[in-house]
Amino acid sequence: MKKYSCLAAFLILVSVVSAQSPDYRVVFDITSKDTMAHHTVVRQVSGILKANPDAKLEIVIYGGALDLVIKNKSVVAPAIQELSKKATFKVCDVTMQRYKVGKDQLIAGVETVPDGIYEIITRQRDGWGYIKVSP
Repeated sequence: MKKYSCLAAFLILVSVVSAQSPDYRVVFDITSKDTMAHHTVVRQVSGILKANPDAKLEIVIYGGALDLVIKNKSVVAPAIQELSKKATFKVCDVTMQRYKVGKDQLIAGVETVPDGIYEIITRQRDGWGYIKVSP
């Protein structure tokens, strides 16, 4: 009887563990000024959220990709505003200072981080997947 109890407990544990799916967490790294890359990241994020609405997605913007999140320069501003309801867009403060861009110039919903590369490394350390966006 003890054998059957142990087996039953083991089977219950296995079914509970397998029923829980791991978090889907991905950080996107975008540095390209190329607007094709801007469209690409919007397409990729949209596709993932359509397939998995509970996915945790973070897009880190730095370097030449700054125009992606500037109100009057972004070619995908409406999409970013919509996606920022479910995904996180974070722009590097160092990049903003280098290009003399203020927070008031960013698309609504875009956040800032002190350092974009450090943000990406932190996410990877925490087990997030990583995607380098290119056109």
